[in-house]
Amino acid sequence: MPGENLSRDEARERAALLSVEGYEVSLDLRSAVGGTDAGPRTFRSVTTIRFRSAEPGAATFADLIAPSVTAVSLNGRDLDPGAVFDGTRILLEDLAEDNELVVDAQCAYSRTGEGMHRFVDPEDGEVYLYTQYEPADSRRVFANFEQPDLKAPFRFEVRAPEGWVVWSNGVGELADGVWKFAETKPISTYITAFVAGPYHYVTDSYERVFEDGTRLEIPLGAMCRKGLARHFDSDDVFLVTKQGLDFFHDNFDYPYPFGKYDQAFVPEYNLGAMENPGLVTFREEFIFRGRVTRASYERRANVILHEMAHMWFGDLVTMVWWDDLWLKESFADFMGTFSMVEATRFTNGWITFANNRKSWAYRADQLPSTHPITADIRDLEDAKLNFDGITYAKGASVLKQLVAYVGRDAFLEGARRYFKRHAYGNTQLGDLLSVLEETSGRDMATWSRSWLQTAGVNSLTPQVILSAEGRVTELAILQEAAESHPELRPHRVAVGLYRRSPEGAVERYARAEVDVEGPRTVVGELVGTEAPDLVLVNDDDLTYCKIRFDEGSLAALRDGLGDITDPLARALCWSALWNLTRDALMPARDFVDLVLRFAGRETDIGVLQMLHAWANSALTHYAAPEWREEGGRLLAEGALRELRLTEPGSQHQLTWARFFAAVASGEADLQLLQGLLEGTAKIDGLEVDQELRWAFLEPLAAHGVADEGVIAAELARDDTASGKRHQVRCLAARPSAAVKAQAWASVVESDSLSNALVEATIAGFAQSSHRELTAPYASKYFEVIERVWGERSIQIGMDVVRGLFPSLQDPRGTLEAADAWLAAHGAAAPALRRLVLEARDDLARALRGQACDVGTGG
Repeated sequence: MPGENLSRDEARERAALLSVEGYEVSLDLRSAVGGTDAGPRTFRSVTTIRFRSAEPGAATFADLIAPSVTAVSLNGRDLDPGAVFDGTRILLEDLAEDNELVVDAQCAYSRTGEGMHRFVDPEDGEVYLYTQYEPADSRRVFANFEQPDLKAPFRFEVRAPEGWVVWSNGVGELADGVWKFAETKPISTYITAFVAGPYHYVTDSYERVFEDGTRLEIPLGAMCRKGLARHFDSDDVFLVTKQGLDFFHDNFDYPYPFGKYDQAFVPEYNLGAMENPGLVTFREEFIFRGRVTRASYERRANVILHEMAHMWFGDLVTMVWWDDLWLKESFADFMGTFSMVEATRFTNGWITFANNRKSWAYRADQLPSTHPITADIRDLEDAKLNFDGITYAKGASVLKQLVAYVGRDAFLEGARRYFKRHAYGNTQLGDLLSVLEETSGRDMATWSRSWLQTAGVNSLTPQVILSAEGRVTELAILQEAAESHPELRPHRVAVGLYRRSPEGAVERYARAEVDVEGPRTVVGELVGTEAPDLVLVNDDDLTYCKIRFDEGSLAALRDGLGDITDPLARALCWSALWNLTRDALMPARDFVDLVLRFAGRETDIGVLQMLHAWANSALTHYAAPEWREEGGRLLAEGALRELRLTEPGSQHQLTWARFFAAVASGEADLQLLQGLLEGTAKIDGLEVDQELRWAFLEPLAAHGVADEGVIAAELARDDTASGKRHQVRCLAARPSAAVKAQAWASVVESDSLSNALVEATIAGFAQSSHRELTAPYASKYFEVIERVWGERSIQIGMDVVRGLFPSLQDPRGTLEAADAWLAAHGAAAPALRRLVLEARDDLARALRGQACDVGTGG
């Protein structure tokens, strides 16, 4: 049999043959504690599946990834595990109309964040378990039919170490040493879940009375490791949770269907979060050990609401296959921001969306691997890679435009009908479009062809003609598309005209909405207005496009970007300028100069943090090599200046402190960081807590100021799971050939590190200031990646292939090496080839940016 990479064709064939009536799963997790870790640590998993076959006598297979299978029986007939189990699948022949499969297996605990992840807390030695399955890792925990359209109810029971608590999708009770959980509604395998261990657990409740007098009560819970309990602000988590439940009940007209609502913040988590009904899991970094900015709380609120939206979009109604992953992820990404802005204190969420989420989409949509929002997903490896900026952020951007196109009321009424019509079922694109056509009266097929079924991003550029008297005689919008994806789309946009007031502020004085069609659209409503200093197409961020500027507008931004009073308009201008830099239409040093001159006046903390990230990226990737040293010095000087000027104790001061640490390289800068760590230097209002200490220590390690002993002493101060990750990153960041060799070997030649420590090691290894030290690994990378991809889990494979790509080495030589590898490995796994192709494209883009920067250098 073909193995663990299930194909769409296989899934379709199996779905046509089978219908699943129910699962009973019994796990024995007492092996999680005690013993040694010599060899794979395993647990017993016994699964009973009742299912029907449309063709008696036919054959199919069940999915299971496990070290061993003890027994298999089908309809009371014992099967030889050695004959029917190949390590990933169980062959099932001669099916009856009604079938019962029982599988008794030894499954492995995971250290990669896939399946049943086992974590030992270095602070107190406690063991914590949790599961993570999407898209297809529940088969690492129990035998099943691992595809989203074979839904069924599940009954779980778990034996756990004494003193532990176990959670699953349904309410659980402990009786006679066994945790037994209420049967679930029909759900897909990938959203079943377990969390087990000595977690710190807090409870609350949500109540709602509907118009008909019925009362809904939802028990709420939130949990984290005991070591994080003192940092856990569960009150804020519950506040956002209740605000979200209010919003979705107000707008969806379908009561939350899964009983309780637990939220678990778990260690070494690969994702942001996962929408398991009744038991949502989050990365524990959303529990803040030190001081963070408002942007961090906003991000957490957005993720909480994103996962909550999935209870309806994804859990109640699920896509048939991963082709329509967008049916849940695009909606959750959109609804996360929509609900956050309308129901919580984070009312500026659309600014973050425009500046942060859409930049992810713009990058993904210009890669050679870009795809329509409704993608062609051939198999599970394809699916894993399509949790990307297209499926999430572009899809959400297009839905934002769809709301403007059909109207908010029609959109929400369509959602309500969609839930009621397809509850506990599976859907495809046409199912959603049909309800939206019903509620809006619009032709959704045409809209879908333009926005969901084609790839690429359009650019919109204003063209302004003025009269001798200084008035607009014509204002047109030019639409362009890349040669590789030439589709010109319909856009509903707002065009804003801005000028400087007598007081010096740059403000909008005219606005018009227009439907952009084809290559050139005239905005007749703005004819006769006074000449603008700045024309902003896609003002208010109504559509998904790259904003361009005419020469006059670009000059106005160079002179007075910081004077734009509207924060969303300012964020859109920054995003557009960053796209110009990435597209080699603006020299990187010009973008850095804009950041140095205007970022200090940015009021939105999330935008400021993005500007810091972009400025660092501009210096690292897009600046001419001969200017990097000067550019780094300028950024460090600017960061330190703003750090000293900003309000003491403010979140802006904290943000500038982190940025200063990220760009510090000169002797005086490093001495200041060392002094702040040792307490011999001080900046008024700046509290150097433990997280900030690690942020300061990494550049000191990377520049050879802090040695292994200093790093060890810091770990002694913070001997926690978080501290261990920081320590590993700092150790790998040291400027030594031996250190780089050890880091490389620990990630590439060994699988002993957990997923979190693999990530930390790679981050430390790949320092932009260590180009010479990491140069020897450029050729080694292309020698090992196919082996690594074949031997390691897909998550670790992705981390290694992406994280160790030699993007900091000689661009032309690396491009040639990547091209040679791609030419010689045409038969390599398509997902692996995609990762290499994407990294190669990023490098080619960087090379074009460097050429642009060289062309303007003095």
